[in-house]
Amino acid sequence: MTKLEQVEQTLAAKDRELSSARRTVVTLEQELREKQIQLDWMKKQLFGQRSEKQRYIDDVQQRLFTDDAPVTDSEEQAQSTTVTAHTRRKKKQRGNSVTDEGLRFDETVPVVDVEHSCDELDGPDAQDYEVVRYEYVHKLASRPGSKVVLRHKYPVLKHKTQDHFVQPQAVEGVLGQSQVDVSALADMLVEKFVYHMPLYRQHQKLKDEGFQLSRSTLGNWVAGAIELLRPIADILRDELLGGRYLKLDETAIKAGRTKTAKGKGKMKSGWLWPMLGEFGDIVFNYSASRGKVVVNDLLKDFSGTLQTDGYEVYAKYTAEHENINHALCWSHTRRCFVKAEQMHPKLVKQILAYFAVLYRIERQLREGGASNEQILSVRKRRSRRCIDKIFKWIDKQIQRVELTPKDPLRKALHYAKDREAGLRVFLEDAWVELDTNDLERSLRVIPMGRKNWLFCSSEVGADHVAIIQTLLATCRVHDIHPFHYLVDVLQRVAIHPMSRVHELTPRQWQKHFASDPLRSPLHYAQQN
Repeated sequence: MTKLEQVEQTLAAKDRELSSARRTVVTLEQELREKQIQLDWMKKQLFGQRSEKQRYIDDVQQRLFTDDAPVTDSEEQAQSTTVTAHTRRKKKQRGNSVTDEGLRFDETVPVVDVEHSCDELDGPDAQDYEVVRYEYVHKLASRPGSKVVLRHKYPVLKHKTQDHFVQPQAVEGVLGQSQVDVSALADMLVEKFVYHMPLYRQHQKLKDEGFQLSRSTLGNWVAGAIELLRPIADILRDELLGGRYLKLDETAIKAGRTKTAKGKGKMKSGWLWPMLGEFGDIVFNYSASRGKVVVNDLLKDFSGTLQTDGYEVYAKYTAEHENINHALCWSHTRRCFVKAEQMHPKLVKQILAYFAVLYRIERQLREGGASNEQILSVRKRRSRRCIDKIFKWIDKQIQRVELTPKDPLRKALHYAKDREAGLRVFLEDAWVELDTNDLERSLRVIPMGRKNWLFCSSEVGADHVAIIQTLLATCRVHDIHPFHYLVDVLQRVAIHPMSRVHELTPRQWQKHFASDPLRSPLHYAQQN
């Protein structure tokens, strides 16, 4: 081998090493970008804003449609905002405001008067003064020991001549002869499932207030009360599945433990599936799986329009059932682009401006109280053209050769393109909204609960969570006080005809019984 050939071989080896090093650098840069995206996402979850409202408004929205006929009317164009210097304004008194500080409360709040004297009235010249009026200052106060013992007093009678005793039969509570009043049951349920105070904290609070009860007793009381409410949750589920519209989502929950030879194993993962119906009712369903078999079981009796996120199981199910029209969520599509904002700020800013125009149209419709006919007319005239521009932009950007398969922008583009048909369904149906955010707001009680009670000790407990949250979340939707509802229904469910159990669902209960609900014995005792 000549010296020239040796040099050529050496140079070729160096070229191969350099090419390999370049490929390694490109791979490492790509991995670094992916890790940075993950880190930024985690930082946002911990420290960032949770609102998805777009905060910047500039001339990008004004230039969105300059290459073609304008999509929006003049009022849709983004307007610049002039921020003036901060000036202190006098606080407005609203509602039942009773002080300049704006303390408000309704007539159900007890008021305790604290009388203050004046030195002039206590002095020798008191007869020279008279009270012409009183000035009031209201302050929020608290007192310990909100719970009481309700002592039922039954007379024992003795016949004067026949020498025998007579005693009235004790009135049973909602849980038979258990030592708990319906007011305490309702309060425990509201504290745990509305305000997310676990039973062990309630147990500690009761102990501090002077009550000696075992924690297992509290658990048995709560489980017994929820079982009484099961028929109401079942009938509400049947009503939702019998309707024409449904929104469906899922969220994780820990329930039960795996069995091992050494004893208790790890916590098992379960899923709660919230459904939102045509009239705003919410139903939670528990399952141990997130697979298609669960969706098959949940939706076997449903026929109509189903709106979900982009989870593939929903798409597979609806593709096999012609009686279901599948609508998708624009908010989930938008979030995919937000994830790519750091790597492609200018491009993502453009698409987010399109989304802002689309949401502004819907906001104007809601605030204007538009009818179904008006909603469809505006959507077909204005929203459709905006969506056409969105997918035209997507088709253009998807051709970019520099976008790697793992690039978050490419993932967002394909996510939207693959779901275009479902995203356009809202144009043809006035009931379908742009997103499923209302359903996500309703299921927040589950993540909030996970931060407090952490897990369910068994799958039966997870099923109980689904039952009680079905009723409490629906109460919130219809502006029903959950405590008053539970006090009434827990007493009424035992005497109400089974054929009319639908009257005890929150929306129907509000029509039939909310004006004169059943109260607890404590309420009537305090009145006397």
